[in-house]
Amino acid sequence: MSESDGKHGANRVWHRRTLVLRRGDHIGDPLGLIFLDDPETISDPLIEKLRDYFGPRVRLLKAEITHDAIRVDVESRGWREESNRLARAAGDLHQKGARRNALEMYREALAIDPLNGEAMLGLGMALARADKFSEALTALKRAREFFGKDNVEVLLAMARCAARLQRTATAIDYLETANEVDPRNFMVRRALRALGREPARATPAPPPTAKTGDN
Repeated sequence: MSESDGKHGANRVWHRRTLVLRRGDHIGDPLGLIFLDDPETISDPLIEKLRDYFGPRVRLLKAEITHDAIRVDVESRGWREESNRLARAAGDLHQKGARRNALEMYREALAIDPLNGEAMLGLGMALARADKFSEALTALKRAREFFGKDNVEVLLAMARCAARLQRTATAIDYLETANEVDPRNFMVRRALRALGREPARATPAPPPTAKTGDN
């Protein structure tokens, strides 16, 4: 048994996840170059870029590339139960004001299970609340990749980070996506107006269909 196995127990198992990497999250970074290639051609250099992005502890199994997104199947061996416990404890510490300890605990949770999406999300939100906007945006992008549907709270946090980093166009993109998810969300609409963009109007709900039948 290795030292790590002894520290975290023997329940280290393989976990598989399907992640979605969006083009808009990677404009200007090395991974963004993938979207410039022909999506019908998955070359060795392209695969290497993906492997570099995920790091040595995550195994790339499959990649499907379009002009707007990359859908990948990945797996990693880790301690999911222990990672979840650390993430929950980190959330408790953060609520109690122990922000530095919370950040360290979130990072430890990810160190023993790099595919723990909840831990990545917790880290990103904690970094954003600590005004570490560049680190937070990176973590929140990674967290977004774990979830199939966009979350308004996450998009708002990403927009706030982008705006504080003077990336106004990116912030507006995130807010407009959030407005599509929840067009009646007051915070999203207010944030868009603060950046000089009038939010799209919410589509009114259709009137109830009248029931017909024999009298």
